[in-house]
Amino acid sequence: MTSRIFTAFQSRDFRLMWAGACTSSIGTWMQKLAQSWLVLQLSGSAFWLGLDSFLGEIPIFLLALVAGVAADRIDRRRLLVISQCVQMTCAFTLAALFAFGHAQVWHILSLSFIVGVAQAFGAPAYQSLLPSIVPREHLSNAIAMNSIQFNLARVIGPVIGGFALTHFGASWCFGLNGLSFIAVIVSLLLISVSFAPTAKQETVLESMKGGIEFIRQKPAMLPLIWVAFVCTFLGIPIIVFLPVFAKEVFQGNEATYTLLLSVEAVGAIAGALLVAARGKRAKLGRDALLGLIALGIFEALFGFSRNLYLSLTFVFFGGMSLISCFALLSSLVQHVATDEMRGRVMSIYNIAFRGGMPIGSLVTGALAPVVGVPMLVGIYGILLSVLAIYLLLVHRKLAAL
Repeated sequence: MTSRIFTAFQSRDFRLMWAGACTSSIGTWMQKLAQSWLVLQLSGSAFWLGLDSFLGEIPIFLLALVAGVAADRIDRRRLLVISQCVQMTCAFTLAALFAFGHAQVWHILSLSFIVGVAQAFGAPAYQSLLPSIVPREHLSNAIAMNSIQFNLARVIGPVIGGFALTHFGASWCFGLNGLSFIAVIVSLLLISVSFAPTAKQETVLESMKGGIEFIRQKPAMLPLIWVAFVCTFLGIPIIVFLPVFAKEVFQGNEATYTLLLSVEAVGAIAGALLVAARGKRAKLGRDALLGLIALGIFEALFGFSRNLYLSLTFVFFGGMSLISCFALLSSLVQHVATDEMRGRVMSIYNIAFRGGMPIGSLVTGALAPVVGVPMLVGIYGILLSVLAIYLLLVHRKLAAL
């Protein structure tokens, strides 16, 4: 069992990328914790919390097609290094603003947008680089292990970030995040990449059309893309609005928020481990839909719960289901895509996958004063389960994959 979980680590390059990305992710989650809490504290409104998430994610939605073409035309490692450098600069800028007492909400929102632009170009490059450093038979395992490092960081990052925020101040969270990017930049410079972009005669627009046409020729891709959008639109608010639950539902503080975020992340790690242990078995689509049903159930229970201990249980299993869905859906897309089209295919997938996050956050933030965040999260969970059951039992294209 253990050897099956860690098969992707047989690749030296994957080990290097995994370690660098883990360090960077820990810093990112330190910043996310401090940033979310400070936006809510400075503004006093869930709307601004949703807007911050929207501005951080919407560039990925808007620039995904161009970024996908870039990932197929430009050295993917170089593109990633530039992306990391931009994000590092933004983190150090926020650290300086808070250290000298000049930080305002608009500073945070503006830098969130710039980081989102950098991530828009970094995401398809990273996802497209992965099949170049691990064998195809280990690809699903590598995606699951990446989910583990991301969610391991979501446990460690908030704990360190909460301690730093409470005892040293926000500038330490942002400064340490800036330093963490050094690890991933070094790891990228050390790996060997087998894919080299070839010169293209077609225009950028023609390349984008080629990616869309490729997906149109794969009938199962369209329901896969729609499910990814709905999954993030309805599922991500359970994470984005955890500060609201901590402060308003459970009458807590930074420690309560850190606890909720960490427990959700532990559940996510458990979900990623389940996918990694699953191996190369068939029926990825069916299992993804089963995970989506579970996510909807636990999200609804979390939204309607007013007991902290029960909510910790629900958010744990919600995190487990959420990451299981994400890892399985990503594996399906990677198996469909060819290497020369991978950047464009992953960018179109990211439009759906990452586009649902900012739109869901903005809609939830806008409706929060009228309906309330807990009620909205509960309704989202019910809708997710109903949709997944329909796709599993009636519209079975995705379930058959």
